[in-house]
Amino acid sequence: MLVVNAGSSSLKLSVLGPDDVPVMERALPLPDPGDIADVVEEALRDVPAVAAAGHRVVHGGLEFRQAVVLGPALEDRLAGLATLAPLHNPPALAAIRRLQALRPGLPQVACFDTAFHATMPDEASTYALPAAWRRLGLRRFGFHGLSHAWAARRAAELLGRPARSLRLVTAHLGAGASLAAVDGGRSVDTTMGFSPLDGLVMATRSGSVDPGVLVWLLRHEHAGVDEIEDVLDRRSGLLGLSGTSADLRAVFEAADRGDDRARLAVGVYVHRLRAGIAAMVAAMGALDGVVFTGGAGEGSPRLRRDAAGGLGFLGIVLDPARNEASEPDRVVSPDRVVSPDGVEPAVLVVRAREDLEIARQVRALVPAP
Repeated sequence: MLVVNAGSSSLKLSVLGPDDVPVMERALPLPDPGDIADVVEEALRDVPAVAAAGHRVVHGGLEFRQAVVLGPALEDRLAGLATLAPLHNPPALAAIRRLQALRPGLPQVACFDTAFHATMPDEASTYALPAAWRRLGLRRFGFHGLSHAWAARRAAELLGRPARSLRLVTAHLGAGASLAAVDGGRSVDTTMGFSPLDGLVMATRSGSVDPGVLVWLLRHEHAGVDEIEDVLDRRSGLLGLSGTSADLRAVFEAADRGDDRARLAVGVYVHRLRAGIAAMVAAMGALDGVVFTGGAGEGSPRLRRDAAGGLGFLGIVLDPARNEASEPDRVVSPDRVVSPDGVEPAVLVVRAREDLEIARQVRALVPAP
């Protein structure tokens, strides 16, 4: 199975065998939309015959609440969603169309990041806006759903408990970052909203900002819509706060050297993360585990330590040796519990495997050859 994952900063291509062992993996900076077709075509030269392809599509809007087998009519409907995720959906659609041209008989499945959060109750997904605006489709969608779904499922395996019995906070912390409250395997709340700009502080995205700030900028600074979008999406977050880097590791290092802006960046990032975790727990009323995933969530013991350090009132503690230990062999699995034995809630580290979640959804829709 070919898995195509066009993220906000990278394009990942992988081919999984029947046992989900990768036959081929490639990750590269996200090409320009016009170059994606060439990258996909080049990758296909090096892979064996595949029976199906699964695509990560960030935004499914109100229409797509589960994975779907693609056809020309559905591709056109996907194209109509481009305005909801202009950085993400067009690259995914370009890959879908190129693959269709190269392998016209190959079944292709679109797997949506927003679909996992379609189970959120109305009180979690509804903005306090007039009905006329809400009828435009303005609501909280949530994102990173494929990662959150996999992290919750894998955590249940590690804990040896059925997913339906667990209340988990899954923390996808990478260039983009979001939390989800996963109650019994279903998303009941998340930090991202109508767009991937909302919620936590991210690498270059602002996270939650008072909408009054934007009104003030429009009115008093005569800021244009394109300028505001560019600042919030590409020049804010850790980069905007530190003034030096969007990479959390570099910001930690600068803070340790005494850089005041970097210290502030770390402080704001961790403050928002702790507050968000507590809010997700409140959405469920209890907590069985916190799952860290994504590049920073998996790779930074310090980030996990700093986050847990302010959440002792929820019973969250780490085993220092387990948390600080060198990461196990990634070929086997880096997934592990990093809290003390017998302590609840558990704290876990799970490698982000959106490819496996996509593969699971594809197999549910496409019969095995």
